[in-house]
Amino acid sequence: MKINKKTIVVKLGTSVLTSGTTKLDRSHMVEIVRQCALLHKQGHQIIVVTSGAIAAGKEHLGLHNIEPTIANKQMLAAVGQGQLVREWENLFKIYGVHVGQMLLTRADLDDRLRFLNARDTIKTLLKYRIIPLVNENDAVSTREIKVGDNDNLSAFVALLADADQLILLTDQLGLFTSDPRNNPDAQLIPEIQKITREIHSLATGSVSGLGTGGMATKIESAIIANRAGIEVVIASGHKKDVIINAANNQSVGTRFSSENSRLEARKNWIFAASRCSGKIIVDAGAENAILHGGSSLLAKGIVATTDHFSRGYVVSIVNQADQELARGVVRYKKADIEKIKGLHSEQIEAVLGFEHGRVVIHRDDLVLL
Repeated sequence: MKINKKTIVVKLGTSVLTSGTTKLDRSHMVEIVRQCALLHKQGHQIIVVTSGAIAAGKEHLGLHNIEPTIANKQMLAAVGQGQLVREWENLFKIYGVHVGQMLLTRADLDDRLRFLNARDTIKTLLKYRIIPLVNENDAVSTREIKVGDNDNLSAFVALLADADQLILLTDQLGLFTSDPRNNPDAQLIPEIQKITREIHSLATGSVSGLGTGGMATKIESAIIANRAGIEVVIASGHKKDVIINAANNQSVGTRFSSENSRLEARKNWIFAASRCSGKIIVDAGAENAILHGGSSLLAKGIVATTDHFSRGYVVSIVNQADQELARGVVRYKKADIEKIKGLHSEQIEAVLGFEHGRVVIHRDDLVLL
């Protein structure tokens, strides 16, 4: 039987790696590695987003009751990250599989060049059949540059890798009609076609005390991934062969199907994985053309710009009432746009002495809000 090879991101929460204890559950980590190695051998491309650095640091230092300050967490992550990667490396070595570590922060996702560099690194690791081990760089992350948690990080990693599937493994079986810890009649929802407000309201926060995420952040990650055309599965990390079954499209946990195209995947970085560096204010004609005419943004329709941005940055497109219409990747820096705003496209080269195309933001690099 021919296997449909996929690029699969597997996210492992701290509660999965510790099995609810204060230490890494190495016997369970072996089982996770076995499943990933089997899929890897079948030709799938596997990426592991792994939590657990702080838990590994606590275990290594014996500081289980340390005060949870930011500095202490960063110290524990600095110590534990090496311990965690060493564990993964030794376990994957049993199956003859190489791994490579990648530590990311929000800054790596917001900056287009760093985003592309991170994408190139992941794709090169996969090209050489090396499994990337990705974690947030908690040793240096602050509130301003944190992705948030590894649920969100895994969604962005899926974008970086152009993944087909994101598997979020947790200490719960999936998404239920109500909280199964409080309602014995709660039913598992096996498949979700569209994430509505009602679906989002079913999510509950983390209660294990071991991780930073809960079901709500997993739903948020599913929204990001689905917009990019990536299927998402939320399932129990302790269910037998859960990774293999999810990859083989068998019924496990809650599956969030996606019908978005790969073009939407490229645009999704613009919306979800980046922060706007400035604004471009457009007139009513440009507003109508963008919203209803499927048009690119031309210099002719630009009234003004704000802040400072360079070519290749993501900016917000707003109307003259300061209502955000869209976001997009600009082909010209702010200073050049100020020179060509209000001009016809054929005048750009004469004014600037060069052109990066006759549009300021191409429709393919623009997403409506």
